[in-house]
Amino acid sequence: MKFLIRKPIKIILFFVISILTLFSCSGNNINLSQFKTGIHHPEWSYSSTIYEANIRQFTKEGTFNAFVKHLPRLKKLGVDIIWLMPINPIGKKNRKGTLGSYYSVRDYKGINPEFGNKDDFKNLVDEIHKNGMHVIIDWVANHSAWDNVWVKTHPDFYTKDVNGNFVPPVPDWTDVIDFDYSNKKLWSAMSGAMQYWVNEFNIDGFRCDVAAMVPTEFWAYVRPQLDKIKNVFMLAEANEPYLHKYFDMTYNWQLKDLLNGIAAGRKNVKDIYKYINEEKTNYPPDAYRMNFTSNHDENSWNGTVFERLDGAAEMGAVFTCVIPGMPMIYNGQEAGLHKRLRFFDKDTIEWKPSKFENIYKTLFHEKHINHALLNGSKGGKLNLIKTNNKNIFAFERNKNNDRIIGIFNFSSKELEFKLREKVDDKNLINLFTKEPVEYISKEKIKLPAWGYLVLTNSMQIKAD
Repeated sequence: MKFLIRKPIKIILFFVISILTLFSCSGNNINLSQFKTGIHHPEWSYSSTIYEANIRQFTKEGTFNAFVKHLPRLKKLGVDIIWLMPINPIGKKNRKGTLGSYYSVRDYKGINPEFGNKDDFKNLVDEIHKNGMHVIIDWVANHSAWDNVWVKTHPDFYTKDVNGNFVPPVPDWTDVIDFDYSNKKLWSAMSGAMQYWVNEFNIDGFRCDVAAMVPTEFWAYVRPQLDKIKNVFMLAEANEPYLHKYFDMTYNWQLKDLLNGIAAGRKNVKDIYKYINEEKTNYPPDAYRMNFTSNHDENSWNGTVFERLDGAAEMGAVFTCVIPGMPMIYNGQEAGLHKRLRFFDKDTIEWKPSKFENIYKTLFHEKHINHALLNGSKGGKLNLIKTNNKNIFAFERNKNNDRIIGIFNFSSKELEFKLREKVDDKNLINLFTKEPVEYISKEKIKLPAWGYLVLTNSMQIKAD
């Protein structure tokens, strides 16, 4: 049994180990860029984009069946992986708000009746596959609802305080209680529940909540069992490099924080150079990093992209799609979502025309046809292009004769500048205007505040 007296130590150690891991990976003795990931990515994932769907807020009905109607639109947008926030029944005891947190799971093999039933979910998965997309579901392995079915059948699965009471994993998470992973029977039960969704519903993988708070040994235990059923795709809500031994992709919080910092004036292009070097040093070459400007946590608790990035929101969207990593958008971003969605109550997304839909559609289509933009080691490495302005960040990526060039103005002022390096501008096309671009190395370039220029030769190559 694990007791509360150890709980603060667990939380402190979690953060200390995370920090030490990142620093040690940046040192001279350990360089994770020399190592390989421990898993084989599904082949379909190398050109994939990912879309986070909040079923409760997606439609007025807030159901699987209502969401199905949007699948053709998402396919046309260029979405490849649909990540569904937790679909399980939500705990009633100590519930937050009227509907509760999706991450307070009452039954790991059940369906939240708010969304529909198991037949509805099976139909949703089938329709996603028919539309040529894949689906992963959110999985909460670190904690459960106070009234989870295991509380009665397996109370030994849970952490207890010195008085034998259940406890939250973090003081503020009052609607959930912590699992005790020193009990190996919990491993078997949790693994069995995960296998259930792959076997019975043919889902393609999982997004694992607070993955670094769960013992790494558990992920080492469960990943091979899932892969025996099918080659699953695993996303960790974590940025610890060592998790890439068991996960296909980790959160790129570093990039999100960097973009927020630049927009707020706290950071600048020098910090982007530092970020690029740390990514190369800390993460294996075939590791996928999930690039994003928003998600359910950011939107609900820290603000919309327009609150955090202001005028840089559009540039941030483009930047996350052309540098190494898999681009992710949170539902509604393609519609210019301007409000924080309530987390514990109904708050339907307002779907309306937005320039962001065409921006994402253009970028996602390019990712599908341009080898330089592939994920992991199959994509092109980022090569910096020097300019004569400290607020301009420029780079080129190349792979199998495909090229992508990105030039970004990371300032709130219009800038005129020149490239300090000769760039082969043969067959280059402006990705968004489709106009040919010539003499880019010789002429001055002018970009508006938070402006960008993305050039490609892939469309020209495909046309030839």
